[in-house]
Amino acid sequence: MKQRQEIMLTVADLEFMPEDDSRYEVIDGDLYVSTAPSYHHQYCLRELLFSLMTHLKAHPVGEAMFGVGIIFDEFNGVIPDLVYFSNERKKTIGGARLTGAPEIVVEVLSPGQKNEQRDRKVKRRLYSENGVSEYWIMDPEARTIEIHKASKTGGFRSKVVLHDGDRLMTALLPGFQAEVGALFVKD
Repeated sequence: MKQRQEIMLTVADLEFMPEDDSRYEVIDGDLYVSTAPSYHHQYCLRELLFSLMTHLKAHPVGEAMFGVGIIFDEFNGVIPDLVYFSNERKKTIGGARLTGAPEIVVEVLSPGQKNEQRDRKVKRRLYSENGVSEYWIMDPEARTIEIHKASKTGGFRSKVVLHDGDRLMTALLPGFQAEVGALFVKD
């Protein structure tokens, strides 16, 4: 009986993907493809980015960027929805694409079990193993934000779930806060 030979893709292979409305990522050598995001997805992203940018204009301690590529290694290249990195961290990971972990990575869930599985499990593990300090998962349907925080010994060890009426804050950005409900589409 023949054994199936597994093909591992590299970040370099992404250069040969079609230029379409899809987002191509490689995680552990496996290809992940996402289609164009929804209105609800982009609304959340816009509101969070605006809140972060407003804070960072007044307190220029770092940068928030959306859709920037991160290359962790040859077999792991992703495009998170939004990242925050401090001015200090930028010195070690900056460039045309980031080559290391930003302090905060944000993913906005897209509908579908495959998308949720990728963001809640596969990407969570990837970000945890590569030194991301906080991983935020925004869920437009549930109107929640999960914050996964890294422990001092490595890996994400705590999880906080914020709902409408809660305030989004982080020790990584002193003074920053945003009303959770305001980040989601109004009913």
